[in-house]
Amino acid sequence: FRSDTVTRPTPAMREAAARAEVGDDVFEDDPTVQALEGRAAERFGKEAGLFVPTGTMANLIALMVHARPGEEVLVEERSHTYNNEVGGAAAVAHVLTRTLPSERGLLDADVVRRACRPGNLHNPRTALLVVENTHNFWGGAVVPLARLEALREVTGAAGVALHVDGARIFNACVATTTEPAAWGALCDTLTFCLSKGLGAPVGSVLVGPRPWIDLARRARKMLGGGMRQVGVLAAPGLVALEEG
Repeated sequence: FRSDTVTRPTPAMREAAARAEVGDDVFEDDPTVQALEGRAAERFGKEAGLFVPTGTMANLIALMVHARPGEEVLVEERSHTYNNEVGGAAAVAHVLTRTLPSERGLLDADVVRRACRPGNLHNPRTALLVVENTHNFWGGAVVPLARLEALREVTGAAGVALHVDGARIFNACVATTTEPAAWGALCDTLTFCLSKGLGAPVGSVLVGPRPWIDLARRARKMLGGGMRQVGVLAAPGLVALEEG
């Protein structure tokens, strides 16, 4: 088993791509993309969604919108955001990443509490905590709902946003028999990959409050992620969500 990224679209996905109704997504009039974004947001109990080419772009957008240049983002020390996204946090978002130790990917709420800083003349403000669920480099470890709830309590009290890098969040849903909306309720924003456990050929979806997604759409355009007749890519993802 090489990777869950080396999947093949099902016949239903190929058929959906061939028959997809398309528009221009930059102008927000591709009906298939809109259907995918709406369904994704609904599954996680969020107001809106944004279809992006990759999970790496989705996470970078989260950093750009949640944190201003010079602010601090807390990440687990073996997280994908810190180790496998080519330093985009520094090079593009211009934010400081601070790594935290964990127990097999499970961050301790007290460690996060001590790490959060309000910011002053000398220190950067802690703007965001990123939680990876499931955790790739800890063997697909699931962050339990109770642990995420504890982290949410800490970040809420500190005025820090919480983003879930849920590239494989549906694996966590299956492993814990938990509905996606339960995870969505405990974070500000969440991204999941259509091209991993869900088996679609390409794409990720970022979900969150509508005003935030409006800002994220602008950031996506800035990063070169504004796509055109992209319903042919969104259609397999919609099949994955409906059949998964």
